Amino acid sequence: MTASREIHLVRRPQGMPRPEDFAVVDTVLADPAEGEVLVQNVLMSVDPYMRPRFNGDQALGEALIGSGIGRVIASRNAKFAQGDIVRHGAGMKERFVSDGRGLAIIRPDPDLPLSVHMHALGGTGLTANGGLLETGKLGDGEQVFVSTAGGAVGSVVAQIARIKGCHVVGSTGSDDKAAWLRDVAGLDAVINYKTQPLAEALKAATPKGIDVYFENVGGAHLDAALTRMNPNGRIPVCGMISTYNGGGEGVRNLFLLIYGRVTMQGFVASDFGHLNARFVADMTGWLKSGQIRYQETVLDGFERAPEGLIGLFEGRNAGKMIIRVAE
Repeated sequence: MTASREIHLVRRPQGMPRPEDFAVVDTVLADPAEGEVLVQNVLMSVDPYMRPRFNGDQALGEALIGSGIGRVIASRNAKFAQGDIVRHGAGMKERFVSDGRGLAIIRPDPDLPLSVHMHALGGTGLTANGGLLETGKLGDGEQVFVSTAGGAVGSVVAQIARIKGCHVVGSTGSDDKAAWLRDVAGLDAVINYKTQPLAEALKAATPKGIDVYFENVGGAHLDAALTRMNPNGRIPVCGMISTYNGGGEGVRNLFLLIYGRVTMQGFVASDFGHLNARFVADMTGWLKSGQIRYQETVLDGFERAPEGLIGLFEGRNAGKMIIRVAE
């Protein structure tokens, strides 16, 4: 028997999630049976997509959905050895028993930290890569706008567009993030939407219009971008974070999709599994060469997962928000 803990949703949030909507629950796991493994979570991801699930898909009194990276600490499954590092979608559990389905062995590059597999080399990076290049059909040298460009997905999108020779404009909500995007990530222009009038600033930053708007926010961002879209522009929709906690600004300019022949299409990371081998090769090279830079916000302690999730919606993360459970 093995002691463990889980993060449960105990109350459906009304608007912004609060600490009392969650609980850390002690559990006891049976020893792995034949064909099973026992996994110790090492790193857990908290992501904006989790919030809409709290309205119904996430059951109360069960471990929060989520992904992470763990280490196999006991195995009775021939496909996994003790010590293997695995990517999983088992949710917010300190330890868990698995029959191996949903686990993928990671062979970390010794020249890169394991944590990059939580963002640039993980589902976050694949989402950015596929959403921009496949859904957004980015062409070299195009005009690109990325909302929440300081976030885990947006920062990768913006830098891939820069690698492709594009004029890249990003939006973010703090001066520190704006400075990092300009000075480190190398964007051509950055808008702090909390201190600048968004529509006016976007117009000034996109004198040649926008060919691809990578959408993470919705609301006023989408409204402003629609007025700048070039004919046959594309809007890959990764998220609508301004609406996840209720409220959000209305969008008045959707009719511009018609006259601009603009395509707006949603997607999820699992759409891009066929791109993974090429993506891993490209991203590994970009990280090692310094063409892709990243930021991480790491909270130490399994019990801090709710704090990390709430922090996403309060803008307290620089880049990817990660919960470190174990070394």
